[in-house]
Amino acid sequence: MFADRLMESIKKKGNPSVLGLDPRPGMIPRCIRDVHGEDLGRAVFEFNKALIDAVADLVPAVKLQIAFYEALGLEGLRAYRETADYAKERGLLVIGDIKRGDISSTAEAYRDAHLFGHFRCDAVTLNPFLGYDSVEPFLKACSRDGKGVFILVKTSNPSSGDLQNLKVGDEYLYQYLAGKVAEWGRDLLGKYGYSSVGAVVGATYPGELKVLRRIMPHTPLLLPGYGAQGAGGRDVAAAFDDKGLGAVVNSSRALAGAYLRAEKPECVTVEEFKKYTRDEALRMRDDITDAIKNRDINMQGECQS
Repeated sequence: MFADRLMESIKKKGNPSVLGLDPRPGMIPRCIRDVHGEDLGRAVFEFNKALIDAVADLVPAVKLQIAFYEALGLEGLRAYRETADYAKERGLLVIGDIKRGDISSTAEAYRDAHLFGHFRCDAVTLNPFLGYDSVEPFLKACSRDGKGVFILVKTSNPSSGDLQNLKVGDEYLYQYLAGKVAEWGRDLLGKYGYSSVGAVVGATYPGELKVLRRIMPHTPLLLPGYGAQGAGGRDVAAAFDDKGLGAVVNSSRALAGAYLRAEKPECVTVEEFKKYTRDEALRMRDDITDAIKNRDINMQGECQS
């Protein structure tokens, strides 16, 4: 079951961080880019490989945003597949950030492509706008094949409220969606009490996150928005249970671009690039785990006062 594998990996690493692999060509350091000349697909893979090598013993999973690979054409999709395969070789779970949503027959094709075909991710992100029949083929893969999904509920972007904060009866749309996600995942609970049907909730909306955690107590949360989008450890602490489980926090640009803090980033070596990434991953881990601990201490103090 995907949920159990995710929680076990978080426990083993003592870290709920996820390495986001969103390869912007301009962010690839010269020490990697120049070696591969015009072969951008190979440069992207080697960039991702260096990032994975830097943090494979620290993080439970990677998240690949497919748009950055699609933008490079066939070479980019090859890099996407090679990156996913390499991450698995290093013992990491792979989340394909594909945000697909379509009628059931098309959803089946997306499912087969991204969970069983060329890419074989452990989990994918989904857009539920078309309703249950667009999600059902993926739910079958969760129950039958041990896969996972993270369904968009409250996204991290500034204009997410244009639709997600519309009122549906007495509640907001994102609250209604959360209820549906909890319902769809009810029969897929693992031994840690979490479902293989997860939700995407932006770390940039900590108030909404607290509300959503109450609506979805058994739903694993994928939290984008940490780092470059402005969120920190205190913003995500409410997503976790008292064992530090229940959610993963994604960071892409802050990890991949950590080397840009160097005095001369254009001159860093591959090993220096890895060290900058690793140092940022350790800082992120400590920021999140400290925030969870401090939340629990504060809650105990409130109960005693």
